Amino acid sequence: MLADHLPIHRLRLRTERLELRLPDFEELGALADAAAAGVHDPSFMPFSIPWTEGGPAEAARSVALWYHRAIGRWDENDWGFPFVVFRDGEPIGVQVTGGKKFALAREVDSGSWIGMAHQGNGFGTEMRAAVLHFAFAGLGAETAKSGSYIGNDASERVSRRLGYRPDGEEVHVVRGERRLLRRWRLSREDWEANRKHEVAVEGLDGEVLAMLGLRGDDESES
Repeated sequence: MLADHLPIHRLRLRTERLELRLPDFEELGALADAAAAGVHDPSFMPFSIPWTEGGPAEAARSVALWYHRAIGRWDENDWGFPFVVFRDGEPIGVQVTGGKKFALAREVDSGSWIGMAHQGNGFGTEMRAAVLHFAFAGLGAETAKSGSYIGNDASERVSRRLGYRPDGEEVHVVRGERRLLRRWRLSREDWEANRKHEVAVEGLDGEVLAMLGLRGDDESES
């Protein structure tokens, strides 16, 4: 089985309503379809790389190619876990969490999208809560960071609900326009104080930890 060679395929994160894991090829196709159906209001670009701007077919292909790049370029010292978010077996979006030199830095970053048909139900908060539990309880992270462009109120609300604190702003250029990105940072203490979702982590064993640049004895209670 593929999981024998890529142990990260064994990993599962489960919340009250969602499952986060790597997809098979058919599920990846369904995820691409979800992206083609719409991810955000066309008048506001929430991403630094505007992968949705070419239309439905281009957005779908971008999702499929992005996933293969994330797996194909895996580096234990600079990884980004491309969790696909499932609701009742249907892929509805993506929640990425990543770490650079995580064994020393103990810091993760995150990014996400969710199909417009599934927005407004609290899934965005629940899926990020899942990867935060994975990072802090499962991997022993000390801090987590995220970012949202000013005007992306939904993403900002998720960060605030989960206990992130503002961490300054930085200037980006997106589609030839100057944009302000608001940074967010979450400490272990603030994560503990704001935990509201039950999360179960399955399949986090020594082989998975090794793919994340950690030794088997670094595993924490999950």
